[in-house]
Amino acid sequence: MHQLGNFALTLAMALAVFAVISAIMAIRLKRGDLLRVAQRSVYGVFGSVLLAAGCLIYVLVTDQMQIEYVASYSNLALSAFFKYTFWAGQAGSLLLWSLLLAGYSFAVTYRYRNTHLQLMPYVILVTMATQVFFLALNLWSANPFNELISVSADGSRTVFTPVDGRGLNPLLQHPAMIIHPPTLFMGYVGFVIPFAFAMAALLSNQLGDEWIKLSRRWTLFAWMFQTAGIMMGGWWAYEELGWGGYWAWDPVENASLMPWLTGTAFLHSVIIQEKRGMFKVWNVSLIIATYILCIFGTFLTRSGVVSSVHAFAQGSIGTFFLSYIILATSISVALVVHRLPGLKSDNKLDSALSRESSFLFNNLVLLISCFSVLWGTLFPVLSEAVTGEKIVVGAPFFNKVNIPIALFLLFLTGAGPLFAWRRTSLGTLMKTFRIPLLAMIFGIIGLYFAGVHHLYGLMSFSLALFVIIAIFTEFYRGTMARVRSNAENIAVALKNLIWKNKRRYGGYIVHFGLVVIFIGITGTIFNYETKSQIGVGESIDVRGYTVVCEQISGESNDNYDSQFAILTLKRNGEVIDRLKPEYRVYKASEQPTTEVALHKSLREDFYTVFTGLDDSGQKAILQIYVNPLVAWLWFGTEIMVFGTLICLLPAYQEDRVEVKLRRKEGVAENA
Repeated sequence: MHQLGNFALTLAMALAVFAVISAIMAIRLKRGDLLRVAQRSVYGVFGSVLLAAGCLIYVLVTDQMQIEYVASYSNLALSAFFKYTFWAGQAGSLLLWSLLLAGYSFAVTYRYRNTHLQLMPYVILVTMATQVFFLALNLWSANPFNELISVSADGSRTVFTPVDGRGLNPLLQHPAMIIHPPTLFMGYVGFVIPFAFAMAALLSNQLGDEWIKLSRRWTLFAWMFQTAGIMMGGWWAYEELGWGGYWAWDPVENASLMPWLTGTAFLHSVIIQEKRGMFKVWNVSLIIATYILCIFGTFLTRSGVVSSVHAFAQGSIGTFFLSYIILATSISVALVVHRLPGLKSDNKLDSALSRESSFLFNNLVLLISCFSVLWGTLFPVLSEAVTGEKIVVGAPFFNKVNIPIALFLLFLTGAGPLFAWRRTSLGTLMKTFRIPLLAMIFGIIGLYFAGVHHLYGLMSFSLALFVIIAIFTEFYRGTMARVRSNAENIAVALKNLIWKNKRRYGGYIVHFGLVVIFIGITGTIFNYETKSQIGVGESIDVRGYTVVCEQISGESNDNYDSQFAILTLKRNGEVIDRLKPEYRVYKASEQPTTEVALHKSLREDFYTVFTGLDDSGQKAILQIYVNPLVAWLWFGTEIMVFGTLICLLPAYQEDRVEVKLRRKEGVAENA
């Protein structure tokens, strides 16, 4: 089966190269038949990479230990559930990249197979050129189908099959790792599509709004998955790593955040180009930066230049990534410079008090945050290169820089929609800001007297209230306008308001989800932790909770040995949960790990970690955290995804225009 996998990868590579050549010829010779050849080659690439992925899953599930990748990331005792996660190692994760890119390329090529014929050859060229790079890595640098070879004393080489494999990293044996990497990669890879449209616009000199409109939903789709993937990574860290937190400003965490920041800026600024014909250079530059940062994030994970719990082992693959990043950046920047005359804005900012200005400030804040994260991530590498000493930049730096930025961004989230396009009069401004500002002021007073005296806590909670009231006001005004004009009841008016303005009100829902996430993050100010020892029958009190130890025991299976404690959790004398924190040592890898036990509520999480037994062997050592408002992070993410899905739904006018355009282009092609 591994031979078939290798053949499938080789075929995919050949078809991708052929698609690039066919697209170039279609552009130069202006021949529709060559474009159709390129399109069919893209379809073939997808089928071939899908076959290769299926082959890799097969050799993992059937325990073919002669395959190096299987022996390195699986073992006989590993649950079949985890054997399907072929992205656990470097070669498999790169194959996942190639598979998702092939899927995206297939989808966009098929979707526009008969339309937008001036742009699509260039889109195929860019997506398949990226595909060639990743397939080349899979074939020649990180091939998941390589066999283990034993070299005898006489120099003869034979295939070596070990009795068992080294097993999957225990930290990855968690349900989140089934979902998190593909979700995050759907974001990373998805940004290739809007980048391809931007490059198509530059290469074809079609510098209007067509590429923006075509790429908007693809960008939203990628951004949604990037958002969900980042938060799923936080969920995995929270439930698996046993340190009581979900975000540590780890270099690979930062790498996933940076393209999200620039992608968010792009989604906001393209609205200005569509409405006012402004920020054309800015938008092209933002999507280029997002694409490069996606590749850069993949480079950080695989190059070994940074230390991270998420990173793969160091290897030569980093050199290939760095070379590609330099080449892609150089070509992109050269194209932007070449097309600068055609990228001039149609209009200028009319006033600092306008929605355009608020979007611009939003963009600047996001980019400042992105730069600070990039600088903090790379500073240890740069300091070592210059001075020979690695100066580590920790969480205090990132928090000190990004918390004020985040608070300003939170303010803009609520304030931006309150401004009018072009210019907002002071009278109108005071009228629209009055209720949200009053709510914020009363919120500060109420929170202070409720015991919240932390400056950032006060600011974050009160700004969250400001934004919530501002969003509610927008929904209320729109709903009541429909009630008055269409004689609808409030529920019907609200439904129709959202349905007929999906992009606008879906965006407000996304903003509301972001506010909920901010509330959850602010809860970390009030975190509490303690370390205790407890024996069977004993109890300890922690922040209003009582923990009673019912049992301390152990168990063993083919995969790991473990020790655990059975705990009864009480509040106000009533039993609210039973917890089983556990300490495991995995047999194949001889790696220890903890399985945390959580009692979750909207108010706070009670988080327990079993770290071992005391010297007497009779008492369990527990690390206990009480983390307020953590559930709000996961709930806020769900709201953001829901809002994005609403934005992705087609609008009435867009549907009609698209149908007319397709019919018109179809007639022109037949003629």
